[in-house]
Amino acid sequence: MSDKRPLRHNYSFDPSHGYDREALLQVDAPGEPADFAAFWRQRRARAMRVPSSIRLRDLGWDEAGWRIFELRYLSTDDAVIRGWLLIPEHGRIKRGFVVGHGYGGREAPDLELPFRNAALLFPVLRGMRHSPFPPASPEPQWHVLHHIQDRDHYIIGGCVEDTWLAISTLLRLYPSLEGHIGYLGLSFGGGVGALALPWEDRVCRAHLNVPTFGNQRLRLRLQSQGSASSVQQFVEKHPAVINNLDYFDAAVAAGRITIPVHCALAGFDPYVAPAGQYAIYNALAGPRQLFELTAGHHPYLARKREEASLRKQLRSFFKGM
Repeated sequence: MSDKRPLRHNYSFDPSHGYDREALLQVDAPGEPADFAAFWRQRRARAMRVPSSIRLRDLGWDEAGWRIFELRYLSTDDAVIRGWLLIPEHGRIKRGFVVGHGYGGREAPDLELPFRNAALLFPVLRGMRHSPFPPASPEPQWHVLHHIQDRDHYIIGGCVEDTWLAISTLLRLYPSLEGHIGYLGLSFGGGVGALALPWEDRVCRAHLNVPTFGNQRLRLRLQSQGSASSVQQFVEKHPAVINNLDYFDAAVAAGRITIPVHCALAGFDPYVAPAGQYAIYNALAGPRQLFELTAGHHPYLARKREEASLRKQLRSFFKGM
């Protein structure tokens, strides 16, 4: 599916890290910490005790067949999560999707997702500009380090809780969607989604697009830009932190995901090492489907064509959900 021609770039390193397709499909996940499941189940139980607090504001305009609402809900630690809800202008709502974002958040909902008869919830997770969580910085290179030395308060765990409560919010708004919820996550949202899904029985299908946080120990050895580089530099000075990161490894979590998962993965990515992406896909315990991208977080000529093919495949993957 991907374009096999070499990509031009000015990076000081090879964003494929020397892995070909066969090698990528052999990347495995690290072992689970002994209390990995207990850690996440306790967090899930805590999140489910947060009282419902939802506010919707009709923005008074429609676009591309969608009616658009501004949304806010309460998460753990009194975090106020803002975002958007899209519902179709016409027709019955038969399914729902929670849509995660890349690192840095999002400024608007995605109007081009290939789903109709669906309610789409776009949360902006804690600490991003649309959902401030002081003193956490909205800048990815600092956000990813917020409380990284404290396993119980690391901001990535809070973002997973925000995701579970996004699902709760969608179901409180539309209880009839029980059993018909999907999840889509890009980059940061893909990694957070992988961490959330093993403990989440309300999602029946998921899509992870160039997901991060896969095989943390390997990821720390592969030169990258952005938030990954920030973590690498921090761990060089504070090596004990790697023991906390073992609990936030999306490839470890993927070994407990049994629902069908569709993955779009890149063989060239300067921000999310391809080996980490594939570690997540390879570890999935349930039915899985792979769409190979030429690159992630980097422009290339075939990008629009591949994105059109991906949307078509997603339409089929989630059909009948």
